[in-house]
Amino acid sequence: MSNERNLETSHDRPKIYEIRIKGHLDRQWTDWFGGLTITLDENGDTLLTGPVDQAALHGLLRKVRDLGMPLVSINESHLNQPTVGRSQGENR
Repeated sequence: MSNERNLETSHDRPKIYEIRIKGHLDRQWTDWFGGLTITLDENGDTLLTGPVDQAALHGLLRKVRDLGMPLVSINESHLNQPTVGRSQGENR
C-alpha cells in the first residue's frame, strides 16, 4: 500500500519540462499554455518551459496536437526545481 501512495504523490508533483515544437508561436499563447515560458529558437522551433504535473502535461500535449504543430521533443529539465520563479536565461 505504501508503494502505491508514493507512486501517486510522485506523479502529482510538478516537474520542469521542456516541450519543443516545430514552428514559432507568438508570446500571446502563454496564457493558453498555462503560463509556460515561450522561447523562440533561431532554428524555427518553439520551446515551452515550466513546472507541469503529469495531468497538465497530457493536457499540454493535446493542445500542441490541436494546433497542428509537430512535436519535436519532451524533456524533463534537471537544472531547476519547480519552486524557482524565473529561469536563468531571463536576465539576458
